[in-house]
Amino acid sequence: MDFIECPSPNFDDRASSVSMIVLHYTGMPDCQGALDRMCSPEAKVSAHYCVDEDGTIYCLVDESKRAWHAGKSRWRGVTDINSASVGIEIVNPGHEFGYRPFPDEQVAALIPLVASIKERHGVGRGNVVAHSDIAPARKEDPGELFPWEALARRRLALPSPTRELIDPFWTDAGFLLALERFGYDVADEQKAVIAFQRRFRPDRIDGIIDGECRAKLLSLLLPRPQ
Repeated sequence: MDFIECPSPNFDDRASSVSMIVLHYTGMPDCQGALDRMCSPEAKVSAHYCVDEDGTIYCLVDESKRAWHAGKSRWRGVTDINSASVGIEIVNPGHEFGYRPFPDEQVAALIPLVASIKERHGVGRGNVVAHSDIAPARKEDPGELFPWEALARRRLALPSPTRELIDPFWTDAGFLLALERFGYDVADEQKAVIAFQRRFRPDRIDGIIDGECRAKLLSLLLPRPQ
């Protein structure tokens, strides 16, 4: 893979080894604006990589360092996600500036990038996550149009379960306990359900716990090879 170096000053030392990959969208009108922000000392935000819509990959922070991309977040008990993750910003205007599908060229560049990071650090598929997964009360990116299945087909992320689904008929409280066990912060219960749906049932994001949601979550909790 070819990278364009675009060094950001916004990083510090990790407090732990890498165990996660967090995918974001930039949520800005264009790539240059996102790069400028992530390279501005005043902004105090960054990521390790930024993938433009044409497939160009920019390297902003060395993977050995802690980039500042996750904010207040939590996943599977980890709260210093910046220390434990590699952050990838994917250029897309986002919900505020005209959310749109991710171009094929962009996804084609992202796939080997995720694969190389995953292999290099031994990241499990369940820890390749969306920003909305780790911060459901605050974030929606990379959003319901992100093609998670393209990653899942290559064993780079968990697929959305579709076969042999069995509704466990949990109560809503039981579903939330299971959702927390899976990894989500459920302090804002409805936002946690919406984040789960955005990731695993993007065709209907209504915040309602139903049989399909329960069945998908049960399937995801079953042991599977990483």
